[in-house]
Amino acid sequence: MTLPRPRQMITHSQTQAKYESWEDELRNCYRDTDALLTAVGLPQQLNHWGNDKPEFPLRVPASYVRKIKIGDPDDPLLRQVLATINERETYPGFRSDPIGELDAPTSGSLLQKYHGRALILLTGACAIHCRYCFRRAFPYSERLGKGALNEALDAIARDPSLSEVIFSGGDPLIRDDAFLTELIGAVANIAHVQRLRIHTRIPVVLPSRITPALLRVLETNKVRSIVVIHANHAQELDEETALALDALRSAGVALLNQSVLLKGVNDDAEILCDLSERLFSCGVLPYYVHLLDKVSGSAQFDVSDAQALEIEARLRARLPGYLVPKFVREVAGEPAKQPLRQ
Repeated sequence: MTLPRPRQMITHSQTQAKYESWEDELRNCYRDTDALLTAVGLPQQLNHWGNDKPEFPLRVPASYVRKIKIGDPDDPLLRQVLATINERETYPGFRSDPIGELDAPTSGSLLQKYHGRALILLTGACAIHCRYCFRRAFPYSERLGKGALNEALDAIARDPSLSEVIFSGGDPLIRDDAFLTELIGAVANIAHVQRLRIHTRIPVVLPSRITPALLRVLETNKVRSIVVIHANHAQELDEETALALDALRSAGVALLNQSVLLKGVNDDAEILCDLSERLFSCGVLPYYVHLLDKVSGSAQFDVSDAQALEIEARLRARLPGYLVPKFVREVAGEPAKQPLRQ
């Protein structure tokens, strides 16, 4: 869809508000579609919801909005966050629990899908609502709370096969430093846990969250820390994010990236080559490109296996092996993520 640019162009100056803290910036996220469109210089006619609201609410921090190109309705970052009427359409194979997490073994807020590692859900909240989110309908209220968290920690302590604990959500870094300090300490005190992995989009969408206090929490952690960020396009990795990533690396954190292959965003070898190169310049290794988890409301992002294989082959022909992420999909009940290329 291509619309004419508005005659009176605006700039991102209106998104340059100074915030007292990352919490303040988070409280002032864009939550209204018309306001978001105005901020990026686009006509409100792009909002086909009328007076209705999307079932999965819109939420975008100003720091991410500043990365969106003014006046471009096809901007790959805007496409990831703009709620559209397409989300109401139903398609075969798309469902609310696309990877069978509701059937996975659980203990409180713990999800264990693979041998040797287990995932703790810390929150249902995110700094940004990506329109392809595979947990957009997850029943967080049933899995969160102090009791559920203690049950998860007890389960980890009882299972010596677990060498790695993963913090997830929502976005775990949306929790405050006091909470993270206590939880990381509890995990680190379990003798058989060797690694802590944190899955987060925060450095990309809300880099102000990477504070000296948070860095101290991670730097003093007794177990090896890995932060897996989520960037889909090189345009997301601006200088502010690069500084946040450099700070994490300086705190001794290993950095990996996982992307989702998204139609109209990054379904192109050139775009993914640029992403890998930009990630490496920021000290991050490309890790995974996930095929879309087919959650209801996300069909507009789906890319065929044939196209994904073609893109992967082009990446292999152009990049050194360490910059080629693995193309995978998650299949319920399988012992690991499944490579696209068998």
